[in-house]
Amino acid sequence: MSDCKPTRHFAIAIDGPAASGKSTVARRLAERLGLIMINTGAMYRAIAWATIRKGVDAADPEAVKAMLAEIELSCGVNNGGSTILIDGMDPGEALRQDPVNARVSKVAAIPEVRELLVAKQREYLTLGSLVMEGRDIGSVVFPNTPYKLYIDASEEVRLARRSAEGLADVVSQRDAEDSKRKASPLMVAEGATVIDSSEMDIDEVVETALDTLRSQGLPA
Repeated sequence: MSDCKPTRHFAIAIDGPAASGKSTVARRLAERLGLIMINTGAMYRAIAWATIRKGVDAADPEAVKAMLAEIELSCGVNNGGSTILIDGMDPGEALRQDPVNARVSKVAAIPEVRELLVAKQREYLTLGSLVMEGRDIGSVVFPNTPYKLYIDASEEVRLARRSAEGLADVVSQRDAEDSKRKASPLMVAEGATVIDSSEMDIDEVVETALDTLRSQGLPA
């Protein structure tokens, strides 16, 4: 499997379960390294949000597939980070709300959704070098990148982080749904280094991530 067309750009792949801290680490790394930060979770959340807006059952793959043919999905970059619009609308903070939380794993398990979004994720590499975070970046989206991290934390720590953010989704349920799905399940990618952030603050995680990436050959 090839990542995309030949390019001088590179991708840093960061995977991990819900509330592991991977989004914050990815954003900090992108800022430190001057790269584009891509939040792929927001892309799946946007599709989940679209099912709510369109009145589509997120557990009905055929209905979601039909919806994909009807909506306009626009992915871009603004101020060094990824953006996503559905029919010209920015879902904004709605992407983090409970109704979307309840649907996102169901939507992400649909192969046609993943096929569409993985293609768009790979297209980002034509714009520049990336830090991309998600659940299948190192295993599916960019399996050939040498720069792979898996940010983890205990379930208790992750649940506390979710609660502190005012979010009510249960991380154990998300873990089970994401790990057991047939299409691109959550896993530690081959060649990835696992960083357990349970007892580390964000600065420590970022420094550990930088040291790890340099050991994987990331240019200074």
